[in-house]
Amino acid sequence: MEIIEKLKQRVLRGESLTRTEIMELAETKGRDALYKAAGEITRHFGKPSFNPCSIINARAGKCPENCKWCAQSGHYYTGSEVHGIAPADKVVAQAKRDEKKGVRRFCQVTSGRSVKGDDLEKICENYRELGKNTRLFLCGSLGLLGKGELQQLWDAGVRRYHCNLEAAPSFFPQLCTTHTIEEKIQTLKWAREIGFEICSGGIIDMGETRTQRIELAIALREVRPESIPINILSPVKGTPLSDTASIDDKEILLTVAVFRFLHPGAELRFAGGRDRLSREVQLEALEIGINAAVVGDLLTTTGSCIDEDKALTTEAGYHVWL
Repeated sequence: MEIIEKLKQRVLRGESLTRTEIMELAETKGRDALYKAAGEITRHFGKPSFNPCSIINARAGKCPENCKWCAQSGHYYTGSEVHGIAPADKVVAQAKRDEKKGVRRFCQVTSGRSVKGDDLEKICENYRELGKNTRLFLCGSLGLLGKGELQQLWDAGVRRYHCNLEAAPSFFPQLCTTHTIEEKIQTLKWAREIGFEICSGGIIDMGETRTQRIELAIALREVRPESIPINILSPVKGTPLSDTASIDDKEILLTVAVFRFLHPGAELRFAGGRDRLSREVQLEALEIGINAAVVGDLLTTTGSCIDEDKALTTEAGYHVWL
């Protein structure tokens, strides 16, 4: 396909594609050619290594935000677990187990709009203990923080900050009204100013259009993330999105390819929801552009088996985990 080859060459030269060009790319009939081109971009800009991370739900439930997808929102009854800041011994124990299995990045994730005061100090103490007891690269996902709170995390040893944009700017207000994408972007800009690497992506299959999935990928260019988590909605009973109809696997693979064309050097990280995909589809996604993943258990759902992920990524040609 001429348009696919033309745009692939532009990306390989380090040029950015326009919204019109990426829309044209997404509408081409030659999906196999598109997937092949995206895979070539992945291998050109990336390494022959896979980048896994693991997370711990360091504060759970009773979130005051009304995000329609979230089992931890206090606006909906889902039966989700509720607990305060996890103690350091529990956090370190999980981190050490994951490290032994080959994971090199570890993230504390908290429910709620932000983490401040005594809770933030407890989180930072957990990070200091992780620094003493592991060799893990430390990440944080603590909501909408100011520069002062972000600096506290940096001083505790955190080097990557995560805050998903979640959805296209045109679609996000239909999903959440208690905070805005602009607030998320401001947090990430402050994190970048301090020196953090940025991890930011979103959730697909929440009722958005293909155009809005592309809009999300374009919006992410403003925060220049090193890591882009791609979550697939896991509908949770009790949330407003519990009955959302699912897009098909081909649309998910198209999304991966489009994200790779728009973010050629980023880690495209499979996160929540990939368990709905067959092993064959996951392998295809790895060949197209997925070169990172959240492994092990997730926040409110069971995740993946780390040993099985190792076997899967090895089959896809990634022989080293970084």
